[in-house]
Amino acid sequence: MADSLIDLIKVLRDRTGAGLMDCKGALLANECNLDKACDYLREKGLAKAAKKADRIAAEGLVVIKSCPHCGKTVIVEVNCETDFVSKGDAFKELVEKCAEVILSEEPADIAAAKDLTKDLFTDATVKMGEKFDLRRFTLVKKNDNAIYTYIHMGGKIGVVAVLDKADDETGKGLAMHIAANNPTYGSKADIGAEAIAHETEVQTKAAAEDPKFAGKPAAMIEKIIAGKVDKYFSEMVLTEQAYLLDDSKKVGVVLKEKNVNVVKYIRYQVGEGIEKRQDDFAAEVMSQAK
Repeated sequence: MADSLIDLIKVLRDRTGAGLMDCKGALLANECNLDKACDYLREKGLAKAAKKADRIAAEGLVVIKSCPHCGKTVIVEVNCETDFVSKGDAFKELVEKCAEVILSEEPADIAAAKDLTKDLFTDATVKMGEKFDLRRFTLVKKNDNAIYTYIHMGGKIGVVAVLDKADDETGKGLAMHIAANNPTYGSKADIGAEAIAHETEVQTKAAAEDPKFAGKPAAMIEKIIAGKVDKYFSEMVLTEQAYLLDDSKKVGVVLKEKNVNVVKYIRYQVGEGIEKRQDDFAAEVMSQAK
């Protein structure tokens, strides 16, 4: 049970940035439910940031390959155990070959893709002595759309942006923006009612705990809460974010000026959601618990 609690504290701290003992208290107060504990910390004003656990680092590469003849593009993430191996030519060759197979064969899902590439991974394990994993891929067909790609930090982040018409300047800039700003939603319309209701509840409870709201009219508090909810989501919405290449404008304004629309986008960051070894974390927790 102790090890389990330690693991949960680590995940909760990664999500919220709160202190170890605050995380422990939040988990114990919420029957070790991570989502409820995260909300609890935010409501109490103890969360430094609403960080997501999928920002935890892991090793590997993201590669994007396109076919100039058929117009297809694939984005692939392959993971390995060490950063040293991820920078080597042998691993890069593995990822490139893996992307080529997927682009050529168009597997229906990750299971089919792994079956197609299993020999590549077996050979790589024998040569390099590490465990490798084809984690995910997305295959995009051009149709009547325009596809733009961007690779950041030598393959740590990859983006495929699909616009409804060709505009090289906007497409390339947008792909860079998505890599840097990691939007969760394409537009406000993509935010579900359940997500909005949940965040409203969190902000309402946070306001109830904040002495600055004491004595203020209910209508004013409701308006402030609505503003906080809107700000929370605007930072996650692509069209509401300040454009990377011209921060005086929102992305939505730039798209309107260029008369183009985003059909979809895919953003992969190496290691999202993969826990690395936590050799020293248990000792850190125990030292603070004494």
